[in-house]
Amino acid sequence: MRKIVSLAVLTTLVAACTQPNSGTSVSDYGTDGFGEEVLITDDSQVLNNTYLMAPAPKYYIGNAYKVEDIQYIPVEDLTYNQTGIAGIIPNELNGTKTSNGETFDANQMLGTSKTLPLPTIARVTNLDNGKSVTVRVNNRGPFVNSRIMDLSPAAARKIGMNGQAKIQVQVIADQSIAVKNATLGASETTTTTMMPGETVVTTTTTTVSEPAPMPQPTPVAPTGDYSVQIAAFYAQDSADALANRMRPYGDATVVHEGDMYKVRITGLDAAAARRTIDTLRSSEGMAPGLLKNGRWVNPDSI
Repeated sequence: MRKIVSLAVLTTLVAACTQPNSGTSVSDYGTDGFGEEVLITDDSQVLNNTYLMAPAPKYYIGNAYKVEDIQYIPVEDLTYNQTGIAGIIPNELNGTKTSNGETFDANQMLGTSKTLPLPTIARVTNLDNGKSVTVRVNNRGPFVNSRIMDLSPAAARKIGMNGQAKIQVQVIADQSIAVKNATLGASETTTTTMMPGETVVTTTTTTVSEPAPMPQPTPVAPTGDYSVQIAAFYAQDSADALANRMRPYGDATVVHEGDMYKVRITGLDAAAARRTIDTLRSSEGMAPGLLKNGRWVNPDSI
């Protein structure tokens, strides 16, 4: 069986051979040109469910970041369902560390995502031929705005990808919860799901020893220019329910923008916004966003 490799990939491989022990860091991943490798479909590839569902070194969400001036906010979203372009992760990244501390294995069914928690289990469908594969999302990327996901060579072969292709990505909720629980050592997790591009709301309960109740912060009077965004929903009743639960943390309101209902704690000065963000992170496991006078700012900039 022969594999044909494009000139761009050959150049990368030659460069790698001339730099022994240099390695390829995760920060190198995402330059355009990935997804050019021509792959031969191997229908005998068997899905390794044990690998897919194995506990990870850590459950990683991460903070907001920008790619080419577009901001991405990692979220926990069990309703994630998007279409876009996918590429192929280069084979030379085999053995490098992923964002959640796993070792990338080019022979497993793996994918990258700019926003989904790591690990997440998702179904990826090649919209050109209808073939699907279940992948473990365990790395950030691709760090270009033209693609929503890159797949390991094995996963790309499974769905007949020959370079870049249009795909649909759907999170598999029950398996994603199971792999999260396995990673965190939890027996039960309830999750308030978000829409892509917004912030995370997660409440976890475990069967281990009961921790002492977290003290609730005193509500802060609305006096400042900052707003802490907790989540965004398409359903108003979901947003209202979360806003009611968040009122002990401050002036939690629902802001209707476009077709989304956004839950925010408004009217905070810089010090109160900093306290609110820290409290939501520590006691609720959230990754809130921050606005000043209606404009997004880095939550860690205050």
